[in-house]
Amino acid sequence: MPIDTLERFLAALSPHDRERVQQQPHDEQERLAAAWEEELRVDTDLDTLSELSPAAAESEAAKRVVEGRFE
Repeated sequence: MPIDTLERFLAALSPHDRERVQQQPHDEQERLAAAWEEELRVDTDLDTLSELSPAAAESEAAKRVVEGRFE
C-alpha cells in the first residue's frame, strides 16, 4: 500500500517539528503536506540534493515548510 503525502511529510520531519504539525487540525496538516510536495517540485536546489540523498531533500523541504508556518 503506498504511503500518502501526509505520512511521507510527517516522516520527513524532525521529531520536534512532527509533534508541532500533529497538534494542528487535520486540514492544516494536509495543507502543509501539499506545500511540502510543492517545495520539492519547484526548488531546483532540492533537485540536486535529491540526486545525492532523497531523504535529505525531503527533510530539508519539510523543515522549510514548517519554519515558514511556525517561525
